[in-house]
Amino acid sequence: MRRLPIYFLIDVSESMVGEPIEQVQEGMGSIIKDLRTDPYALETVYVSIIAFAGKAQKITPLIELYNFYPPKLPIGGGTSLGNALNFLIGELDNSLVKTTMDQKGDWKPIIFLFTDGNPTDKYEASFDRWNKHYRSKSNLVVISLGENTDTTIFMKITENVLLLKNTDPESFKKFFRWVTASIKTTSMSVSSASNDGLQLAPITNGYLSKIDLEKGINKKVDENFAVFLAKCQKTKHPYLMKYQKRLSPSEFKELAANTMDYKLVGAFPVENSYFDLCEGDNNTGTINSSGLVGFPNCPCCGNQYGFSYCACGNIMCTGEEEASRCPWCGVEARFGFGNQSFNINRTRG
Repeated sequence: MRRLPIYFLIDVSESMVGEPIEQVQEGMGSIIKDLRTDPYALETVYVSIIAFAGKAQKITPLIELYNFYPPKLPIGGGTSLGNALNFLIGELDNSLVKTTMDQKGDWKPIIFLFTDGNPTDKYEASFDRWNKHYRSKSNLVVISLGENTDTTIFMKITENVLLLKNTDPESFKKFFRWVTASIKTTSMSVSSASNDGLQLAPITNGYLSKIDLEKGINKKVDENFAVFLAKCQKTKHPYLMKYQKRLSPSEFKELAANTMDYKLVGAFPVENSYFDLCEGDNNTGTINSSGLVGFPNCPCCGNQYGFSYCACGNIMCTGEEEASRCPWCGVEARFGFGNQSFNINRTRG
């Protein structure tokens, strides 16, 4: 039986930390569970997961459904789409069975690319490479998770660009059911009609929409989240503090303007694999502390102050101890409350 390869290219950048990555994690599990009940999919579908942030990493190789178990997704720094696409190309070259005089190769692979932000690298060369040599041999579907993405970027590499406008749990569940239905439909098509054209399921509800290639959407600056990297003083484990942009009417009514700040979403521990998925220096600019609303406890050890700023320029947690030792630079210092605001390094998000 010829294989129908399905690749999930998943954005695991810092802005995905918290509920978004949890929803994707749960969704992957539901896709596999549902596909295992379909006889066509069970015979033909092989699945691989590639995660990308500043770098890309193969989480699971191309494997048959009955041996596939959804892995835990990591978090990394940055959204290097060019690196991700080049990594995918390498996987396609190395993993797919090609048609020869003696055998028929795999069916045309389907790639589902999930992302919630804009690229942070130079992706143009990889786009050219994809369009010249791989676009016609693959079915690429890009899904923007939320409205923070400039989807016109992805229109350069595929005609299938979709927007999941709402990222609440119910919308995610409907979306992953749509992904499952699309895979089932294509699997049935290759099995019964030997047609490996992309067979996406109908889009009938308002939670998901296909981007009009003629109109596109206005380009948006990816400033909807501010994410900060920190380390726990006690465990030395990294964690991320995620803030969401908030617009409020100005307190001066005569000014027809909004004020902007960033409100705390939460603090989330991450694995040390975070650094393996970051590309070089992950800091990209600063945000003034006066624009941040809410400061968390340390999610690793429970220290009361999860957002303490060391003189070395890095963030750590502190508690009631008289002196604290920075897990970044190793210097011992005494922390206190300041009255002045200051600029803090933010990650790529």
